[in-house]
Amino acid sequence: MADELASANVNRSYQLAASSIAIFTFLLFFIYPKYTAGQVDALSYQATLIVMGVATFSFAFSSFYYYGASLGGRIEDGERARYARQGDRLWLLGCVLLFLAPCLILFTVRLLVVASVWFALWLVYVSFAVRYFPRVQTRRAQ
Repeated sequence: MADELASANVNRSYQLAASSIAIFTFLLFFIYPKYTAGQVDALSYQATLIVMGVATFSFAFSSFYYYGASLGGRIEDGERARYARQGDRLWLLGCVLLFLAPCLILFTVRLLVVASVWFALWLVYVSFAVRYFPRVQTRRAQ
């Protein structure tokens, strides 16, 4: 992985982690009062918060791996490729979970038809990612 690409991936992962924290804060600020009042589905609300937490930390960990991959001559190429592949996997996990969150929020506020459509779109995204991700992730060092 080129140093510039690895550095750019660090920045992208941090930005996505920051966006995830903003969404998490939104969920707490606007939906938590409705949760305490019993106006939303408690189980899906808690699941949404868990999904957002895992997505956020997945992006944060991926940025550490990408940073390791950007170290250039300090570590050998095989280890850099391993770091980049692990960063790729964690980044994908974060993205998959980040795209699941709107569906869970819609279930939380009991918009079942819209939530079902979002869930179907999320399943299409997951199938797309499973099919094409092996082609775009960092290759192993030879």
